[in-house]
Amino acid sequence: MAFRSKTNAFLEPAHAPPWIGYSVGLMLLRMMVGIIMMVAGTGKLFGWFGGMGINGTAKGFTALGYPAPKMMAVICGLSEGLGGAGLFVGLLTPLAAAAVLGTMVNALGVTWDNGFLLPKGVEFTLLVAISATALALTGPGEYALDRFVPGLREHRVTYGVGAIALALVTGAVFLLIRH
Repeated sequence: MAFRSKTNAFLEPAHAPPWIGYSVGLMLLRMMVGIIMMVAGTGKLFGWFGGMGINGTAKGFTALGYPAPKMMAVICGLSEGLGGAGLFVGLLTPLAAAAVLGTMVNALGVTWDNGFLLPKGVEFTLLVAISATALALTGPGEYALDRFVPGLREHRVTYGVGAIALALVTGAVFLLIRH
């Protein structure tokens, strides 16, 4: 620790307000989850980043027993891609988190019996789901586009609770329509 002397030989350490650390931490979490989900979504939609594209993803949904597999592939790809983009920039963060969480609820529902550890386990899916839940509850932090949206400038926990409820209900409905 440096001390300030009369000769200014040492500078006093900067004491940033605690919210700066929280906001930077939330921004990093948002951006990482956002990138992961954008890559997953665009892989499902367009086959980018080694993804299967719409047709390959639809085959996967067929194997999992979902009706209208091509539509499910589009819904999943858009939810992941747009939800990820929203998290990345911090825009409509509760809704973006709901989109990500809803897809993770489905992923957990169809992979739960595979065990915990990767490559087929649920550990990564749980991490993304809990991260999306945390972001829905905390909000995006100060460094987000939500700060410019009236009504979202000051995050409210009720937004997060509503987003989580939306994700859980939507995810459950999609799991229930499986054959």
